[in-house]
Parts: sequence; C-alpha cells; structure tokens
Amino acid sequence: MSDFIDWLLAAVPWLFDAISTVMQTVVDGLTDALATPPPVVWIVVFTLLALVIRGWGLALYTVLAFLLVVSLELWVETMQTLSLVLVAAVIAAAIGVPIGILAARHRAVSVAVRPVLDSMQTTPVFVYLIPAVFFFGVGVVPGVVATILFAIPPGVRLTELGIRQVDREVVEAAQAFGARPGQILREVQLPLALPSIMAGVNQVIMLALSMVVTAGLLGAAGLGAVVVRAVTQLDVASGFESGLAVVLLAVFLDRLTAALGHPTALSRLLRVRTRRTPPSGGTAETPQRSEEPAQASA
Repeated sequence: MSDFIDWLLAAVPWLFDAISTVMQTVVDGLTDALATPPPVVWIVVFTLLALVIRGWGLALYTVLAFLLVVSLELWVETMQTLSLVLVAAVIAAAIGVPIGILAARHRAVSVAVRPVLDSMQTTPVFVYLIPAVFFFGVGVVPGVVATILFAIPPGVRLTELGIRQVDREVVEAAQAFGARPGQILREVQLPLALPSIMAGVNQVIMLALSMVVTAGLLGAAGLGAVVVRAVTQLDVASGFESGLAVVLLAVFLDRLTAALGHPTALSRLLRVRTRRTPPSGGTAETPQRSEEPAQASA
C-alpha cells in the first residue's frame, strides 16, 4: 500500500496540488465573506433565514445563540468552522446524492456501494486522517478532505432509500402517460423523495460538524483548533466555551436543514403561493347576465 501511495504521489502530484489550491481558495474566500463584515450583519441574515424557513422560534434562538457566540469572543472561529463545514457538506452531498440516485435506479450499483458504505461508517474517525495527511499534508485542506469522506455515506443511503420508497403506482402512472425515465426522476421521484434526501443532507452536515475537532488536529482553523489547544493546555474554561459554540452552531444548522425537508418550508423559502387568479379578461368567475329586453307594462 505504501508503494502505491508513493507511486501515486510521484505520478500525479499536480492533481493533489490542484485540489489543495481550489479547496484552500474556496474555504478562505468563504471565511473572509463570513468573518469580515460586522457580526450583526450575518446575525440579521441568519435570523431572517431562520424566520422564513422555520418560524419565530428558530429566529429567536438564532439571535440569542449568535449573540452568545459574540460575547464569548469566538465569532471569527465560529465563522471559520462554518465555512469548513459548508464546503465539506456541499461537496459530500454533491458526491453522495448522485451515487444514491444511481444506486436506487440500478441494482448492481446498490450492491457494489453497500459494502463500501458499511466499511466507511464503521471505520474509526482518525483513520480518515491517514490518506488526508499523506496526500495533502497538514492544514485546512486535509481537514476538509477527511470531513468529506466521513460525511458521504448518509447522503448516499438516505437518497437511495427515499427514491426506492416512492410509490410504484405513481411511477407506473407517469410511464403510462409517456414520461421518459429522466422526466420520471426529475418530476416524480425526486420531489417525492425530497424529505428523505434532505434528511440525508442534514446528517451530512451533522457528521461534518462532528469532525471539527478532528480537523483541528490537522491544523484547520476554527473552533476545533480552540478545543485542541484547550485540551493540550488543560484550559477548562476555553474548552467549555468553544464546545458550547460548536453545540450552538450545530443546533442552528440542524433545525434549519431539517425544516428544508418539509414542503411548507420550501414553499416559504421559494415564496411560492397558491393563488386563485381569474383567467385573462377577469370574466371566468363572474356570471354573465343575459340581456333581456325589458317588457313595458301595460
């Protein structure tokens, strides 16, 4: 195995350099976008997002939680962690959801990926650090790579499960009306499987957050680095504060993404409203009065 790794590093070093450069640039850019403005700007944005998607309860929690993070002087570290989690979760979902769709539509793919997913979900967390360090060294990039590998399985499994649970009669009805397989997937299976898919995305984000401290061991900035520093220096107060910030961020992301799987929340987010609008001309709902000549009374 070591010979293969050495050969891979010697054969395609440009590939790992390109991946590292792209990930580093994306994470740094997102971190700058989140950490540069005053905290009140993003607190307002997050609160409005929570209000639109979930309601007043989550909006109030968002305000109090992020104000507490600011009071703990951990705002920059929290935004660094959020950027790392978002990048890793988006990439993991972009890999996991298509694989889940393929597994749901092709039995051979499902049989092939199942043992791989089983091994990935039973592998200890620190084992993911080995290939990340070998190929990318230390820093933010190996932390993101290890987080991606760790977070992929639930996205695949729940996507496959959601599509397989779509009522077969609905699919057969779409086929009877002449819908092509691609249309059935886009217009029937994916919309009906959306709650399960969003549950998978939710789990991807939660697993990505659970890797924060592990990524901190590799040199990634953020709350994980604060926790690692607190453990090595036996600083109980700093460790408790940074752990509390991780919990507050995790609850916010969990409630937000869980609500996205509900059709009502999606319709509110997209501002889709069902309205009863009259047809053009405005005469469809207005009964027409017949014009009868008045009869003169004798």
